[in-house]
Amino acid sequence: MTRAIVVLPWRPAPSRIPAYERVRDWYAMQLPELEVTTIDTDDHPFVLAACRNKAMRDAADDTVVVIGDADTLPEPAPLRAAIAAARHSDRVHLPYDEYRWLGRPGSAQFDAGVPLIDCEYELVLGACSGVYVATPRTWAAHGGQDENFRGWGFEDAAWFLAHETLLGGPPVRHSGRVYALHHTGEVRAGAQYDLNAARMERYRQAAGDPTAMAQLVAEVPVSAA
Repeated sequence: MTRAIVVLPWRPAPSRIPAYERVRDWYAMQLPELEVTTIDTDDHPFVLAACRNKAMRDAADDTVVVIGDADTLPEPAPLRAAIAAARHSDRVHLPYDEYRWLGRPGSAQFDAGVPLIDCEYELVLGACSGVYVATPRTWAAHGGQDENFRGWGFEDAAWFLAHETLLGGPPVRHSGRVYALHHTGEVRAGAQYDLNAARMERYRQAAGDPTAMAQLVAEVPVSAA
C-alpha cells in the first residue's frame, strides 16, 4: 500500500481557526488512514509556497504527500485515487476537476449538517490549488513553488505554468470536487501584492519556454538572498 501523509500549511489566525478545525476533523472522519500534520516556516509574512516546499523536503522519498489548504475539504474517493496514481507519476495530481467555494452561506449549511454536495457554492473556474498530491521527487523536478511570492496571491497560478512548462503538461486532474470553507479573506493589495503581480507577469512571459522558466524558478528568494 502506498504510504501517504497529509500536511496542512498553517499559522493560527482567529478567523481561520473554525475552518481549520473542520478540515482536521474531516480528514479524521473521512480519511482515517492518513496521518495529518501542520507545517509553518519562520517567514514573516506567512509564505504559503515555503510551507509547501518544506512539507515536500521533510518527507521521505517513498512517501506520497498530500498538501492541503487548511480551509479546503477533498472528497475521499478522488483523493485516494490521486494518491495511488501519484506514487509512480512524473506529474503532480489534483484530486478534483471542480472547485467549489462555499462562502458564508454554504459553510453555515455544512455546519448545520447539510451534506457538502448539497451546500450552496460558487464555482471557481481554473482553480489549481486547494489540495496537491505528489512525491517529493516530482515536486523537486519542477522546482516546487516560488517562495518569492510572499503574503498572498499568485503562487498557485505561477506554479501551474511552471509545472506545465517544465514537466511537459499540466497537473493530472481526477474527477471530483473540493470544497473551500468561509473565513475572513486576506488583503490582496499593497506593495508586496504588487511585487507578486509583477512576478506573475514574468511567469506568463516564460510560459512554454523551459529554459526561461527554469531560470525564473531557480531564482533565490529575496528573503534568503
